[in-house]
Amino acid sequence: MRATVIHAPHDIRVEEVPDPAIRQPTDAVVRVLRACICGSDLWAYRGESARQPGQRIGHEFLGVVEETGAGVGGFAVGDLVVAPFVWSDGTCAYCADGLTTSCPEGGFWGSVGSDGGQGEAVRVPYADGTLVKLPAAAASDGRLLTALLALSDVLGTGHHAALGAGVTKGSTVAVVGDGAVGLCGVLAARRLGAERIIALGRHTARTDIARRFGATDVVAERGEAALAAVRELTRGEGAHSVIEAVGTEQSMRTALDIVRDGGAIGYVGVPHGSASGVDLGVMFDRNIALRGGVAPVRTYIPELLPDVLDGTIDPSPVFDLSIGLDEVPAGYRAMDGRTALKVLITP
Repeated sequence: MRATVIHAPHDIRVEEVPDPAIRQPTDAVVRVLRACICGSDLWAYRGESARQPGQRIGHEFLGVVEETGAGVGGFAVGDLVVAPFVWSDGTCAYCADGLTTSCPEGGFWGSVGSDGGQGEAVRVPYADGTLVKLPAAAASDGRLLTALLALSDVLGTGHHAALGAGVTKGSTVAVVGDGAVGLCGVLAARRLGAERIIALGRHTARTDIARRFGATDVVAERGEAALAAVRELTRGEGAHSVIEAVGTEQSMRTALDIVRDGGAIGYVGVPHGSASGVDLGVMFDRNIALRGGVAPVRTYIPELLPDVLDGTIDPSPVFDLSIGLDEVPAGYRAMDGRTALKVLITP
């Protein structure tokens, strides 16, 4: 089959690799119908996170079950399924607590020795604990299928950030980051009942989506001007909840500067130089909470799925460029150059 592999920074290729096969009784093989490129994939692409030459890449996909191991009881050949970006056994203490990303038997797609999501098929370990079944009729609805793909990562990650930030009905929320996760954070905040949602971003195409998703205000300024704008919108107090969806030192400092005393920051941006942006003394003095981390999206899919199916929320607009599998290298270049927000892959 064909799959995407990374050989070195800026060297992404689509190559022939061995077909996935059942190795353990709990495995399933899924033929991919939709996959995509994530902003976090760019850290490997840019050389900011290490990868072995020839390692698979991609962690978001949905598709059809082609084969199951003898120990798989919840799925059958032909089932339409979505996979969260981390597999998990569904039986350990962490999975029982909903923290599936800490499962001792779990792992990330594209890690050494595993298949990546950007390919024609994927071997899924612990299929019963990992996969979520989707209505078969969704396979014939292209827009819905694309919206459902967001459940594999960005929609659940935005939801995790909103929960970490303590978004409640009637609250004021600020969102730092205009990528797909930040935009899904806007969607999540609206779903949880936020009254005012302030999106920080300079790219009109992205802030237009933010408004469509429920942002009531857009702050395009940067630095001190952005802080002043948020303060003006919040009567000088700051936002009750701040979603940090970038992961840099500057973005974390911005989040800390615009959160209200007694408020909370929900952080889900993959950290790359953000540690020094957290001043514990300031957080202590101002009673600011900091919650977040790797989103256990497998836990959130059953909650979010009905709202996607009935159209209450539609994350599909975050996918603004659609390509075939052979075009994946160009898709990485487009996202790296910020000419695409999030690239949809149809193998």
